[in-house]
Order: sequence, then structure tokens, then C-alpha cells
Amino acid sequence: MTGAFGDMGNLLSQAQEMDRRVREALEELGEARIEGSAGGGVVGATVDGLGQVLGIQVSEEALRASDRAGLEELVLAATSDAQARAKRQRIERLTQITGGVQLPWFS
Repeated sequence: MTGAFGDMGNLLSQAQEMDRRVREALEELGEARIEGSAGGGVVGATVDGLGQVLGIQVSEEALRASDRAGLEELVLAATSDAQARAKRQRIERLTQITGGVQLPWFS
């Protein structure tokens, strides 16, 4: 094809390829495991690359030393750390695919 319709077909093809690559990357990110921690590692959190919490790890030391409120703060901090790491990884991966265009999946 030539002219405007040829250009439109090329753009559509590029968009479909980008969509395929983004979907593939999101699937890979969903399988990734990212760790976060707090309190010098006494509390940990595991999330997938999309930021979904998969697990919380609390050391015996944290259980003995912390009061309830302190332990809750450590769990929250570890979870936030893991989710922030996952977000950075997600943005980095998707930016490679989109050439820097920020899309809704990035957040």
C-alpha cells in the first residue's frame, strides 16, 4: 500500500506489535518475585512485578522485640518497599517497550 492508507496500516501494525510486547511483559512481571524489607531485614515482604502482595516474612527477633504497633509499622514499611521496587522494575521494563511513552499500566 502507498499513501495515507499504507502509513495507517504501518501504524496499526506497530501498535499491535507494541500491545503484544506489553502484554508479554506484564505476564512476565506477574511471575516475577520482588523482595522488600524493613527494620534491617527483620520483616520482609514479597510482591509480584505488578505489586500484588504474595507474602510477609517476620523474623523471630521481630516477634520478640516489637510491640504490636511497631510490628505493624515494619510490615507496612516492608510491603511499601517491595511495591516501590516492583513499580520501578515495571516502569523500566515497559518504558523499554514503549520508547518512553508513559501508559496507564505504569502505575
